[in-house]
Amino acid sequence: MNNIDKFYINGQWVTPHGTAKHPLINPADESFLYDIPMGNEQDVNDAVQAARQAFDAWQLTSKAERLTLLRRLLELYNERYDEIAQLMTKEMGTVLSFSKDAQAWVGRAHLEAAIDALDELEMDTMQGNTQISYEAVGVCGLITPWNWPMNQLVVKVAPALAAGCTVVAKPSEYSPLSSLLFAELIEQAGFPAGVYNHVTGYGEVAGEALSAHPDVDMISITGSTRAGIAVAKTAAETVKRVAQELGGKSANIVTPEADLKTAIFEGVGACFVNCGQACRSPGRLLVPADKMEQAKLYAKEAAEAHTVGHPEQAVSLGPVVNQLQFTRIQSLIQSGIEEGATLVSGGLGRPEGLESGFYIKPTVFADVTPGMTIEREEIFGPVITLIPYQDIDEAIRIANDTVYGLSGYVQCPDLDKARYIARRLRVGSIWINNAAWDARAPFGGYKQSGNGREHGKWGLHDYLEIKSTAGWS
Repeated sequence: MNNIDKFYINGQWVTPHGTAKHPLINPADESFLYDIPMGNEQDVNDAVQAARQAFDAWQLTSKAERLTLLRRLLELYNERYDEIAQLMTKEMGTVLSFSKDAQAWVGRAHLEAAIDALDELEMDTMQGNTQISYEAVGVCGLITPWNWPMNQLVVKVAPALAAGCTVVAKPSEYSPLSSLLFAELIEQAGFPAGVYNHVTGYGEVAGEALSAHPDVDMISITGSTRAGIAVAKTAAETVKRVAQELGGKSANIVTPEADLKTAIFEGVGACFVNCGQACRSPGRLLVPADKMEQAKLYAKEAAEAHTVGHPEQAVSLGPVVNQLQFTRIQSLIQSGIEEGATLVSGGLGRPEGLESGFYIKPTVFADVTPGMTIEREEIFGPVITLIPYQDIDEAIRIANDTVYGLSGYVQCPDLDKARYIARRLRVGSIWINNAAWDARAPFGGYKQSGNGREHGKWGLHDYLEIKSTAGWS
């Protein structure tokens, strides 16, 4: 990592003005990796001014010019694919096979989806004698989290650049390495100076400066609901566009008709994806009350089939990202025990044989009731809660009884019934019977899970303004 101590601003690798450093720790063994520079207000201002100066020319480039650069970026991404995956394993502990099959793959998928969306977009259409035009929003501040580094960076950057926007990206200090490599790919692809700028920094310093900056036209943030609220409040002073993909507490409803063993195994597997560090994780597994005892046995079996260990080994789960997350998850497990949920598997402490690293025991709680802390709060770890219900109306009520509204899951062989349940869930994305994820389907939330939509053409439109010019013809 030749540029580990630099920011990429205005087409140059520059020394930060900020003197603060964030120690990046390997979550697998708690060893020190790098000191990551933390930008200050001056660094953000430099990046924003570079983006502002580059915007006038970049917004006027043709669709064909932007497609050529994005396709070159995709080629470079594929050439460095394995390296990108290895960096994500190093910085956040995701199992290497998963980094290759999922973490790096979704970055590629979002680049491909943005290219296709731009290729298909009609920039100008006529309504009578009025031309309706799509134009770039402007300078975009992109704040991304640590849990899916390439997914969350590329899903913002690719459509923003495709739309003709210029960008200041602020990735998380907990997973900056893959994002730094991505900035190198931008440079190698030949994007003009100032179109893409990369700064790391703490949210309360760099994130706030970016959100408040009068020359930033749009902020897109993926993160906690707390962070999203802070950004929205700051951004409101300059009435800039704010897109947010925030927290979730997704419910997975298993209907009485479903094959219980299959549904439980798939539900546990879906919850434990990325070691449970996913905003759409279905951490609340709703099962018919009269099937709870059998569901406990299946959930225990499913959880204990997951092996935990060093992410470069042949295991299914590595560590969580850092000490802060480890401590928080332990506290939530303790609250489940204290509040009377049945601990079916896992529990407090590291798995046996793992003395260092931020490893969590795959944990199952059952007999969880609405209002328990583990039923209300986003856990962000390999912890699943089994909640009983008496009928489908109660299941839907429980599923919707949350401040979040990101995702929902339904396990039901009766497709008409599954569709009925899906219609009643107040969430932005639903998966019926373990359906495949689609990089071109819209993704985003209701309620405190945010606003706006990402992926494919939906993500592209988030970065576009609509102009009408009467008398054009």
